[in-house]
This record gives sequence, C-alpha cells and structure tokens, in this order.
Amino acid sequence: MADLASAKKTLDGLVKAYAAGDAAKTASLIGTLKVAITAFPALPPLFEQTPTATDELTLAREVLEHATLFAVSQQDDAAAERNFNQLRPYYSDCAGMIPPSPRQALLTGLNLLRLLVQNRIAEFHTELELIPPEAHTDTHVAFCLDLESSLMEGAYNKILAASTAIPTPDYAHFMTMLNATVRDEIAACMERAYKHLNTNDAARLLSVKSGKELDEFANERGWVKRGDGSAFVFREETAPPNAKDIPSMQLINQTLLYAKELERIV
Repeated sequence: MADLASAKKTLDGLVKAYAAGDAAKTASLIGTLKVAITAFPALPPLFEQTPTATDELTLAREVLEHATLFAVSQQDDAAAERNFNQLRPYYSDCAGMIPPSPRQALLTGLNLLRLLVQNRIAEFHTELELIPPEAHTDTHVAFCLDLESSLMEGAYNKILAASTAIPTPDYAHFMTMLNATVRDEIAACMERAYKHLNTNDAARLLSVKSGKELDEFANERGWVKRGDGSAFVFREETAPPNAKDIPSMQLINQTLLYAKELERIV
C-alpha cells in the first residue's frame, strides 16, 4: 500500500512535468515509475486479485500512456512503439477490470498513424482489426483511416491538406514525416511527367507556401532552374530521332548474316 501511495505521488509529479514540457524530469520520473510498477502483482501477465488491483492497473496504464506520449514528443519512434506494446494489454485484456481511459482513442490513433508513416500497412490493418467497430468513428481513429484511404488512392493533396487539421498536436511529429514522404513521391512523379515546370505550378503541386521553402526543397532534389528562374528544368530538350541516326548498314549486314545461317541450316 505504501508503494502504491508513493507511486501515485510520483505519477502526479510526472503529469505536471510532462504538461510543463520538462523533458529531463519527465524522463527521470518515467524511469522511476516503470521500476516501481514492476512490484505490483495485479499487473499483466499475473493479474493477481489484490485489494488494490484496480488502482495498480489504472496507475500502470497511465504511466505507460505518458511514456508513449513523451517518446513521441521526443521523436523517439522505437521507444514509442515499445511503450505502446506494453500499454496494449491494458486496453484489451484489462477492458472489463478498470474504467476506460480518456486517452485510449488518442493513443490508439497515434499508433495507427505511426504504422502508416512507417509503411507497415499489413500491421496497420491487423491493429485495426483489434479496435472495436464503434471506435472507428472516433476523431483520432477516423483521421488515420482517412489518411490510409487517401494514401491507397494516391490522393496526396488530401494528405498534405490533412496536416492542417490534425485532431491533436501529438500527431504533428508523424504528420511531418508523412508529409515529407508524400512530397518526395509527388516530386518523383513531377520529374517523370514534365521536362520543365513553372515554379508556381511546382509550389501548388507540392503545397508549398513560400518561395524559400520551395527553393530549399528543390536544392535537396537537385533541381535546376531555367535562366530566368521561372521554371524548373528536369530534362533537357532533345532533338527528335533522325533517319540518319538509324544504323542501316549494320542492320542490313545482320539481316544478311541471319539469312545465310538459315540457308545453311535448311
């Protein structure tokens, strides 16, 4: 009981430190609490029915929720995945043992978005199967479903537009990564589809707001501007094929050789 009371007090400190953006203190308290909850017998996989089982499970779930959110805020994708995997049993196996978490939809959606950004589509759909159908309409989950649909359709403009309508700032890190991937895909299509493209049209296709941002992106791609700076040149104009370019004598000699070999075989 004393350990549980101490853990609750430490959790209060963690909540305040995370809200205040104190990364060092948040990381330290998460480490302390993760060690503390290992002493709770009610946690999975043991699930011992102790008098304080509900409090132990609820506290452990909240610790792992903050650990996942903190990992995302620090752009530590591996830690975010590890923490969510530890958190998942509290949303599934413990569903009837403790009250629902107000953060469950947020974190479930965050996990779906991470899988989508990492192009782990099969795992995305596997996770989706584990989510109750009624939860699919939640803002956080529905946002990820719409993104996946747009991605499969190749509707990249919808994905770029979605970055301005994220349901929570916690999604910003993964949306930045997804936008970068989508812009690279659009740029690759532009390079194949056009020999040259007006800078204004390029900015519109890439959903870039400023000339500086467009120039930075173009430099990363190695794009070259036309002399007057009005367009990007992806491929130099080439003259149409000329009859003189056809190696006629070589073709004639090869044809005669084939005919001679055929005559010899027959």
